[in-house]
Amino acid sequence: MSPTRAVLCGYYGMGNAGDEALLVSLLQMLPEAVEPIVLSGNPQATKKSYGVASCDRKSLALLKILQQSDVFIWGGGSLMQDATSIASPIYYAGLMALAQQRGLKTIAWAQGIGPLNRSLTRWLTKQVLLGCNAISVRDNASAELLSNWQIEPIVAPDPVWALQSDTPPALPATDKAIVAVVLRSHPLLTVNRLQILIQALEDFQLKSNCFILLIPFQPAQDRAIAEQIAVRIPQDCTIMSIPNPQQLKGLFKEVHMAIGMRLHSLIMAAAEGCRCFALSYDPKVSQLMSELSLPGYELTELPHEPEIITATWLAQLEQPAGEALKIQSLVDRALIHQQLLRETIIKD
Repeated sequence: MSPTRAVLCGYYGMGNAGDEALLVSLLQMLPEAVEPIVLSGNPQATKKSYGVASCDRKSLALLKILQQSDVFIWGGGSLMQDATSIASPIYYAGLMALAQQRGLKTIAWAQGIGPLNRSLTRWLTKQVLLGCNAISVRDNASAELLSNWQIEPIVAPDPVWALQSDTPPALPATDKAIVAVVLRSHPLLTVNRLQILIQALEDFQLKSNCFILLIPFQPAQDRAIAEQIAVRIPQDCTIMSIPNPQQLKGLFKEVHMAIGMRLHSLIMAAAEGCRCFALSYDPKVSQLMSELSLPGYELTELPHEPEIITATWLAQLEQPAGEALKIQSLVDRALIHQQLLRETIIKD
């Protein structure tokens, strides 16, 4: 019996640790009988890293691949959103529509839908979702939007909650508590707000006598910010990039606290039992803060006085980690995305 060929489509091979973690989660959850081929911005790196077939996400060869495949899966994440560009939802909707026209089973998997500010992108998203064989979303806001379109998805936590972690590369040799910091470039992180955060981090490191570990989740966007911080904290501070998502998640098991902007930095940290402090630039981060009662700031409401932020971080450093039972529930429920794959792909 020949294997079932599945095309995996997402923001893969673009150097973003969160999206790579979603890809590895999807690969872990696929039924064994499935032969995946990943659409990637760097197919050679994807093939080498994960041992799977891969194709350039913008190559015309993917049209032939669709003809030779059985299933098309939008991998997890916020693929259908037009906040950054209208090109992204057009690209993903176009491929989903092509797959549906060719008779493939189509799955929108672990999606975070929106924001969709344009009527065109709302219409495109609705049309391709109506044609899907199965849909799962990772948050209630996405489910509510789809419900307004008379589409009832399965709702489950982000699959990265259930990602199997691995031992990370050796952390800096120190007997001090390690605090991971994950900041990213974003319009809401203005020059002024960044300077406030850097001053607060500088004071926090001195008062807590901790070791600051700066982690650029997407080095092309995040490393410049990490370097600005490292210049201001020349001792007991370093930058560490870990491209392997499982090792990156495992790192947070060895970290005392995480201060994160990126959603998946907070999910990884919380899943590994690490204290978390969120800096929200996006509704998906705010939703996580609400769901887990995570302490944090909306960037739009960041205090102007660095000493207030420092004091808040010092207090959080002394708090216990998140509730283990609540975290385990999220890990368990994230496996609902795996059940959806099995039931949709395997059934006749």
